[in-house]
Amino acid sequence: MKKLNKAALLLAGVVAMGASVAANAGGDVAAGKAKAAVCAGCHGPAGVAVIPTYPNLAGQNEAYLVSALKAYKNKERNGGQAMIMQGQAAALNDADIANVAAYFSSLK
Repeated sequence: MKKLNKAALLLAGVVAMGASVAANAGGDVAAGKAKAAVCAGCHGPAGVAVIPTYPNLAGQNEAYLVSALKAYKNKERNGGQAMIMQGQAAALNDADIANVAAYFSSLK
C-alpha cells in the first residue's frame, strides 16, 4: 500500500510539473516576431542561422526556448556565445520571452 501511495505521489508531481510548463507556454506570436527582429542578425530573419555555429530557432520547442532564454537571462547558461545571449536576454521580461519563444516555435 505504501509503495502505491509513493508511486501516486510521484505521478502527481510529474503531472503538476508538466502543467506548470504548459501554463507558461503560449506567448503572442505577432508580438514575438516584432521583439525577435534583433535576433535575425545571428539566427536569420526566418529563424535559420546565418552563421554555421549558431543554432536554428525555427520550429524549436517553445518550452525549450523559454527555458534557454531564462537561463541566459539569469546567467545560468555559459560557454560558447553565452555572453552575447546573456546580454540579449537581459533586456527581455517574462512576457517578451514567452512571445519570442512562441514566434520561433511557430516557424517551420
